[in-house]
Amino acid sequence: MIVCKFGGTSVGDTAAIERTASIVRGRLPRDPVVVVSALAGTTNALLDVAAQASKGQFIVAIRGIEALRARHLSVVDELLGGSTASGEIAAEVSMLFDELAHLGEALSVLGDVSPRSLDAVAAYGERLSSPIVAAAFQQRGIPATWVDARKVMLTDGAFGKARPQPDAIAEAAREQLLPIVRDGRVPVLGGFIGATPGGVTTTLGRGGSDYSAALLGAALDGEAIEIWTDVDGMLTADPRVIPQAKVIEHIRFDEAAALASFGAKVLHPSTIAPAVQRSIPVFIYNSHRPQAAGTLITFDAPRRSVRAVAGRANVVLVNVKSSAMLDAPGIVRGIFSVFERYELSVDVIATSEVSVSVTLDADLHLDAVLNELRGFGDVTVERGRGIVAVVGSGLGGHTPTMARALTALGDMRVHMCSLSASAINLTVIVDGDQVHEAMRRLHRAFFEEAA
Repeated sequence: MIVCKFGGTSVGDTAAIERTASIVRGRLPRDPVVVVSALAGTTNALLDVAAQASKGQFIVAIRGIEALRARHLSVVDELLGGSTASGEIAAEVSMLFDELAHLGEALSVLGDVSPRSLDAVAAYGERLSSPIVAAAFQQRGIPATWVDARKVMLTDGAFGKARPQPDAIAEAAREQLLPIVRDGRVPVLGGFIGATPGGVTTTLGRGGSDYSAALLGAALDGEAIEIWTDVDGMLTADPRVIPQAKVIEHIRFDEAAALASFGAKVLHPSTIAPAVQRSIPVFIYNSHRPQAAGTLITFDAPRRSVRAVAGRANVVLVNVKSSAMLDAPGIVRGIFSVFERYELSVDVIATSEVSVSVTLDADLHLDAVLNELRGFGDVTVERGRGIVAVVGSGLGGHTPTMARALTALGDMRVHMCSLSASAINLTVIVDGDQVHEAMRRLHRAFFEEAA
């Protein structure tokens, strides 16, 4: 059994869904379970609808809803023609959009949008796409069965980024999906969405469809997890920044997780964890070019000193300095407990006897955090920074490679430098507007000059 996840661009329109059907048909002997995202751009449009409705701009919100309705009904008509299935799916799609309009009206009256209601709105993308794709598969001779993902992907109530409950998911997957597979059919369900044990709709956060696929792969003890997207696999750098970036044919789990965490857009960072726990290989393929080799992610990929470079801007650097830290047990723990209370994830850390420096992804709750941190010493904040990472499982302990990386940056100002505890990524903090140039210099040093 394999789990195949198709992203928004792989189900973005009629032609894309046709390609997806062809890919799934070729995998029928391997008992696929199919996870699909919303049609490309739908989630952003739904979030816009929620924002407009909550601001009292109900007419604008309704226009957005009707534009989405027309798009989805057009896809249904093109895929299913005048068949009986076409009428049934069109009616179901329209019913969901009627629900969405009522929800938008309620948000407009309240003048506010809560995390719970935002999840309810955002979930419509996958609630719409998955039955459409299942019907399209059936029309093309694939024995597909639509499954409501909310009956399988059970989570807590942390709306906006709900935490999956693996044991409950495993039990639900065995009950809901295994009988379908054993009957020779293909379950099709939406990614990204779930529900609390009480049935309240949740989402796993942006990029959560990858996570859904990995959780299902682990729950079903799958042979492999396939992530189908619009690029040929994981690359040595972001091709939008470095057009000459190369496909990585084989990469280790820890390297892929590091790249995802530091800005690689192909893979959601959380995807790796369930696969690692079960040693399930993950493949990344291009649904537009299914014949391409793609990228294989496993434990045992050959080690390389540098596998890829990654980077992202809009990073905040927070520095805490105090001579009182010297020989004062527990201060560092106290500092990090502040970030924990506000549920802020720290990316890069550098410490000395009298200072702690960390990077954060966003300004959320930052003022409150800074007020608490001032109890430990002098606090400074540097906004507009960026992270650039050199990733490779053979990096640790290889001084010439690290020296080469820093030499490649030349005269570029580096605000902080850190080698991870696992020694697979060297990260530097630079000015945000220098991230792309830093990536280009590093890629040139490790992948172009050496070629």
